[in-house]
Amino acid sequence: MANTRSLSSAATAATTPLTYPPSPRHRLRSVDRDEVSRVVDFLPPGATWLPAPQHTLPTLPGQPPMVGYLVLVPADQQPPIAFAPQAVAAAVPPAPAAPAPAGPGDGLVRIDSARRTAEVGGRPLDLTYLEFELLAHLVQHPHRVHSRDQLVTTVWGYGHVGDGRTVDVHIARLRRKLGASHRATIQTVRRVGYKYAP
Repeated sequence: MANTRSLSSAATAATTPLTYPPSPRHRLRSVDRDEVSRVVDFLPPGATWLPAPQHTLPTLPGQPPMVGYLVLVPADQQPPIAFAPQAVAAAVPPAPAAPAPAGPGDGLVRIDSARRTAEVGGRPLDLTYLEFELLAHLVQHPHRVHSRDQLVTTVWGYGHVGDGRTVDVHIARLRRKLGASHRATIQTVRRVGYKYAP
């Protein structure tokens, strides 16, 4: 994490690091090309991240376009400390030697993002790219209700032209692939959207 620096949104053209902590509400974090970090490691519990629209991101002359994400944190859950790269670096555990499947504690659905595989009850699922992304997002946020618009934005991205019916079709396919004994884990919340309830 030594290759990072904090930038305020008002001073993105400055090349020297800030000497004071950035505002917890407005901040950008520059990442070098050789740095690999999981966004999920930086999010507080219950947070959702969405790709930021390109027109909302600042541009630097002579530099490639920036990539940004919007982080939505529930109002009742504020981060315990202000963002500081050193504190985050100290809090992030070292990566395991072999990637372990990341899944819910119930063991019903297991998602391995590194290998892009999913299993239900030990049986591998044959999923398309979008089905995998949708299932992985739902499993990572159990018992949380997602509107169709949120799912379209998160899984398909801002550039997708379509409506909530696209989500309905993919949810129906996911339920069919999960099988009769596990299809009820993806629940419909009437007039809102869907949630994963193991």
